[in-house]
Amino acid sequence: MQLPTPEDLKKRRNELGLTQSDLAKRAGVSQPLIARIESGDVDPRLSTVRKILDAFDEAEKEQQIIIRDLMHSPVIHVSPDDSVEEVVNLMHTHGFSQVPVLDGGIPVGSVSEDMIIKLMAESKRKSISHLKVSEIMGESFPTVSPSISISVVSHILEGNPAVLVVEKGKVIGLVTKHDVMKLLQG
Repeated sequence: MQLPTPEDLKKRRNELGLTQSDLAKRAGVSQPLIARIESGDVDPRLSTVRKILDAFDEAEKEQQIIIRDLMHSPVIHVSPDDSVEEVVNLMHTHGFSQVPVLDGGIPVGSVSEDMIIKLMAESKRKSISHLKVSEIMGESFPTVSPSISISVVSHILEGNPAVLVVEKGKVIGLVTKHDVMKLLQG
């Protein structure tokens, strides 16, 4: 078995589109150590090389998974004209904490449990169940194409509860943080 040279490691990192910081985070080492290994200033332990190679393998697998293979379809959604009561029932039935709002297959907003609870707490009215979704909805979830890699979607999900998959202007799927985490179960 031949160990990779510093040049081999740098080349593979660049081919995978990883920065030194990305690689360091994945391998559980510091970015300066990666820089020193790549420049040949330091001779890494075998265990460190193994961590780096494992990180490369993980990144490669992620890039091979595309969202079309992971998304839920058809997308369970509500329309702007639906009532809050209908949204609550739908969320309860399916065990969802948020749903997209679509109008003719086009994303126009989102509704979450947190939004509904906050509205209930702020509302001076006895009931909000009769309100229309269009009156309470928040921003739409971000959208991606079906051929995008899981690594890109993972970054988008860091700041969003879900991502909508759109093809030819229409929503064809949905991916949540939970879906991505299920990949860890193998």
